[in-house]
Amino acid sequence: MQNRFAASKDGMPDPRHELKYFISDAAHAQLSQLLASVLHLDSHAGPNGEYFIRSLYFDDAFDTAYHTKMDGVQLRDKYRIRIYNCSDRTIFLERKHKHGELISKSSVRITRRLCEQLMDGNPAGLDRSENPLLRDMFREMRTKFLKPAVIVDYHREAYTHPAEDVRITFDKRLHSGLFSRDLFNPELIGVSPLEAGKMILEVKYNRYLPDHIRSMLSTVPSVSCAISKYTLCRGFEPLDE
Repeated sequence: MQNRFAASKDGMPDPRHELKYFISDAAHAQLSQLLASVLHLDSHAGPNGEYFIRSLYFDDAFDTAYHTKMDGVQLRDKYRIRIYNCSDRTIFLERKHKHGELISKSSVRITRRLCEQLMDGNPAGLDRSENPLLRDMFREMRTKFLKPAVIVDYHREAYTHPAEDVRITFDKRLHSGLFSRDLFNPELIGVSPLEAGKMILEVKYNRYLPDHIRSMLSTVPSVSCAISKYTLCRGFEPLDE
């Protein structure tokens, strides 16, 4: 998996628009057919057109990432470690910065050894890194006691279009890892925070969404929401007081 977010001149990723919707299985079946006729299926998809994503989200001693989202704070950050298909071949540390509808994402590939070090709550050595995200992670872990909070699992079906770098994803079978932090365990048992027959549609683009793609999206019923997979999955776990 490659980092798709190009850096701007100041070294920070350029912000993108991000829209999220709850949709039904039936709406997905209709919309995916339309999208497949115009957009490209993500190159990382497996034979069934999907790939598996697992993220371990971090939060601080005051559960700031959780509460700022629930309180509707417009400026907020989330840190996570992300893997694909439960493999340690590609591991990313990521920070997602949200400003209203706009998002930017910083990402750095890390080793399994460093991944396990971070999962143990140990940021030793990151302050000497040349990578600014790793240095920021060191600061957050040392000053705010950032630590693993919850595992979030789902299967993603993704479509792309070169105009405005449009990316449309269907995130299916969302599950919380509950109290486990066993990131690489393919047998991890979780629970879904969504009712049966529901999934999450995400639409990302740079400056504007092309009209023909917007028209396709308007053909299916959906509910626009400020959806956070992290807070949905974190809802099963007690928060620190």
